[in-house]
Amino acid sequence: MRGVSTRTTRLSVRRSRRKTKKRPCSPARVETGPSQKAPAEPAHLTCHQQRHPYDLRQKVPSRTNVSPAPTRKRPKPELQTTQKSCPPPPVKKGRKSKQTTCPVQGKGLSGAFYLHHELPDEVLLQIFSYLLEFDLCSAAQVCKRFNVVADDPELWKSLYQDVFEYDLPMVSPAAKVYEFVHLEDCTEHNPWKESFKLLYDALHVRPGYHEEYESHPERYRGRNILFFDTIDSAYNYAEMEGDQRGDHHTILIHSGTYKREYLVIDINVTMLGAAPGIVADNVIIERQSESTITFCEGAKDAYLGYVTLKFSPEIASTVPHHKHYALDIAENCSPAIDHCIIRSSSVVGAAVCVSGCGAEPHIKHCIISDCENVGLYITDYAQGIYEDNEISRNALAGVWVKNHANPIMRRNHIHHGRDVGIFTFDSGLGYFEANDIHNNRIAGFEVKAGANPTVVRCEIHHGQTGGVYVHENGRGQFLENKIHSNNFAGVWVTSNSDPTIRKNEIYDGHQGGVYIFGDGRGLIEYNNIYGNALAGIQIRTNSNPIIRHNKIHHGQHGGVYVHEKGQGLIVENEVYSNTLAGVWITTGSTPILRRNRIHSGKQVGVYFYDNGHGTLEDNDIFNHLYSGVQIRTGSNPVIVRNKIWGGQNGGILVYNGGLGVIEHNEIFENAMAGVWIKTDSNPKLRYNKIHDGRDGGICIFNGGRGILEENDIFRNAQAGVLISNQSNPTLRQNRIFDGLAAGIEITNNATATLEGNRIFNNRFEGLCLASDVKPQLKENKIFGNQDMIEKAVASGQCLYKISSYTSFPMHDFFRCRTCNTSERNAICVNCILTCHAGHQFDFIRRDRFFCDCGAGTLNNCCQLQGEPTQDTDTLYDSAAPMESHTLMVN
Repeated sequence: MRGVSTRTTRLSVRRSRRKTKKRPCSPARVETGPSQKAPAEPAHLTCHQQRHPYDLRQKVPSRTNVSPAPTRKRPKPELQTTQKSCPPPPVKKGRKSKQTTCPVQGKGLSGAFYLHHELPDEVLLQIFSYLLEFDLCSAAQVCKRFNVVADDPELWKSLYQDVFEYDLPMVSPAAKVYEFVHLEDCTEHNPWKESFKLLYDALHVRPGYHEEYESHPERYRGRNILFFDTIDSAYNYAEMEGDQRGDHHTILIHSGTYKREYLVIDINVTMLGAAPGIVADNVIIERQSESTITFCEGAKDAYLGYVTLKFSPEIASTVPHHKHYALDIAENCSPAIDHCIIRSSSVVGAAVCVSGCGAEPHIKHCIISDCENVGLYITDYAQGIYEDNEISRNALAGVWVKNHANPIMRRNHIHHGRDVGIFTFDSGLGYFEANDIHNNRIAGFEVKAGANPTVVRCEIHHGQTGGVYVHENGRGQFLENKIHSNNFAGVWVTSNSDPTIRKNEIYDGHQGGVYIFGDGRGLIEYNNIYGNALAGIQIRTNSNPIIRHNKIHHGQHGGVYVHEKGQGLIVENEVYSNTLAGVWITTGSTPILRRNRIHSGKQVGVYFYDNGHGTLEDNDIFNHLYSGVQIRTGSNPVIVRNKIWGGQNGGILVYNGGLGVIEHNEIFENAMAGVWIKTDSNPKLRYNKIHDGRDGGICIFNGGRGILEENDIFRNAQAGVLISNQSNPTLRQNRIFDGLAAGIEITNNATATLEGNRIFNNRFEGLCLASDVKPQLKENKIFGNQDMIEKAVASGQCLYKISSYTSFPMHDFFRCRTCNTSERNAICVNCILTCHAGHQFDFIRRDRFFCDCGAGTLNNCCQLQGEPTQDTDTLYDSAAPMESHTLMVN
């Protein structure tokens, strides 16, 4: 007979069950889907033994204490209003409960009590691992402990990978965006469960799995998943269901190679590859005839991702494949193609074709490579967005854009093609931003036949020929790109093309920077062009670009090279530190250079030769190792209002039959003559200021001619104008003053026509004529000169005292036969009378010289001079300028 304590325990249990039934239902406890969340853990629970992973088993009271059964209380009125969705049951009068003993004191434990109090978490997890998703959700509603354990990520990972095969959870953070998330980057507690919810209603293409599913009905009871053997059958089901219910279906294509599918997508459907590892490598859709997959009108919001598309026509096939592709996107549709591998072995058709008005796909994160023709072909007014793709190793161009197509391409990697990287032609358009284009066999970017793309912030480099090639009336805007390390020119512009090249860096080319030829034009502005093996900018064969605000510097060749009747407007550029000439102009070329800074070159600043012409206007030309400007061999430029200064070999050198009109320039502070005219050259110099040179103002020798009119020539270290060696210029109305030597010196069988010149305040004489020199003089005014030579002779001084070996006063000079002086030595009149008194000497002539006796270069010591000065033989003319022998490299 059972005791009273046992009956009391049963009554307590039954009352407890009744109380449980009368509790109001909570919305948080009736959730039946995979999104169920665990309730918060009560704060008062403590662990009296080992703490388990979940720590939610109900704690058993102490065996030595007997706790009274809880008594029911009437609910407070204010709580009734807080649970509107599930009102509380009618309240009965409470009974007084007697104290009972703990059921642990009995001989056995009930199943529910054991599950709540004693069953280890590991065992519970093992039991739950045999449940499918809906059973697991049902178990989660039993109690708090089951809820938390059933939400274990490992349970859902196992279920997820069994159904979907992915190694990582897939999420969809936005429309037509599917991506895998790494667990450490995920904010969700259970990303496997969330991804399961996302993909659960999908249709599965898993050949042979339908039989497995139907042959084990008990195992898969409650799982509502549809399996198909072919993509076509799944698509037909989605199309039928979509027509009836308007649903947007998802089709999951599992591991395998699908070869006999005929896929023309004209509804909004999502198709995803589903496989472990690299998904696209394991899900392959391939055809040998017709296009592998075609999207057409109606597929506005379709999505295809994580598959490989192949078009592999048979070699012996007689069917033409020029309109068959691995991926064909027709007019009036805008699918998203994501994380796909796309290849075609057809030699006549592209791997991807996007054509027609309204064709606006979003192709992203795809690999389009190893094709036997073009990789991506966009034509016939198609548009679309193409981002983060890798397009490589294709037999022809990586991308073709033609016939008014206008795509947007960003952050693509286009490389190692056997032809062009990107080819826009036949009025193709497009916006190309931040693409990396390199190692293509021909140009990285080609523009032809009226195409007009916009190329922004791309890197175009290591092309096996050039970087950018614009020809046959091509246009385009190339902005803020890096174009470098190409085997030929960084940019080619030819055959009436007219692109805009702005704010680019063009550098380290194995040939030139920008090459404009064959009637090319273009606006080249605000670029940084440097370190190229040939000219920074080359203009030839009737080309006529506008070049402005560029920096062209540190080239291994010249800065700007204009030849073969090249033209161009070259304005406000900075050209500096180039190995050869800053600007070359030759062979009938006629560019206009205005307001440029051309400086610090290792040879000439601006070099006109072989009939080079053009206009040099308002430029600042300074600090070159050779002359600032050189003109030779029939060249006839107009040089107006320039500043030419700091040249180590003079300001302007005109030689070997050079011509030119040189007007209103300021030529100053050059190491040698401000202007050299030699070897049958015949320029016109008017209204120039030539001053503060460390040698003469103008030196004319070796048959030089020229017309010098109304120039101001002042404060030069040597003669204001030196005329020598059979030269015959004409000087009219010039002002020659404040020189540190003579005003005009004529020597060595030269002559001149001097008319209306004003020569004053020079240190030596105003006009110094050597022996046998008879110029034509008319209405010149020579006044106020200091005549330091005659004063020194009159006072008995050695002329070296007033000249040293840096200037050459003109006076009578002698040679001493007793001292055996050479033909290169000269002795002034006072030294021959004083230092060489009683010696045999010869009068040579009146000419420019300095006294070797005073310089201390003879055996005897000068009695009129102080300590001897080390020097070489006397020079009768200023040192000849260095002529440029630069190689003409096309």
